[in-house]
Amino acid sequence: MKIAGLILAGGEGRRMGGADKALLSLGGRPLIRHVVERLSPQVEELAISGRTSHSGFGLPVLADAQIERFGPLAGVAAGLAWAAGIGADHLVTAAVDTPFLPCDLVPRLLLAAEGRDGLAIAITPEGTHPTFALWPVSRLERIGQLLDAGERRMRVAADGAGRALFADDDAFFNINTPEDLARAEAMLAKGG
Repeated sequence: MKIAGLILAGGEGRRMGGADKALLSLGGRPLIRHVVERLSPQVEELAISGRTSHSGFGLPVLADAQIERFGPLAGVAAGLAWAAGIGADHLVTAAVDTPFLPCDLVPRLLLAAEGRDGLAIAITPEGTHPTFALWPVSRLERIGQLLDAGERRMRVAADGAGRALFADDDAFFNINTPEDLARAEAMLAKGG
């Protein structure tokens, strides 16, 4: 089984004053570097769904107008098409603004996907994290249908998914505001 990875980095960063969150500095490095370092050892190939300005990280960048218009679900569709093109069976997605994502994300999603057509999402005691998901490449047609119908919600696309429970809510802490970035700096200083 070949598993590809995709970092969802196409957001507009409205609560960050329009800043490109992938390029925000955390611990002296771009935020995207933290996610790359945690996700890349878990997958065979990795790409970024985002802007062409993300091309400086040595990874393929999947950028098109659909992603900007329809958000992360369109990014998943582009990622699934890319994954199919490189011979992958599954795609794991992760958000660019979550620098502490679990280093065992993929194996735990794989376990949760058993008996669920290869589809799983991450959950914590505080809720569901549908941007952290394992998507079988065969799901591309269904996601395309949802997008054509105007659907944008990841939760709808992940209907019926297995659920991988992670006890640590901080593993999915996402940076949306300057205050979140300051909190992430403090978490990083504590070894987060």
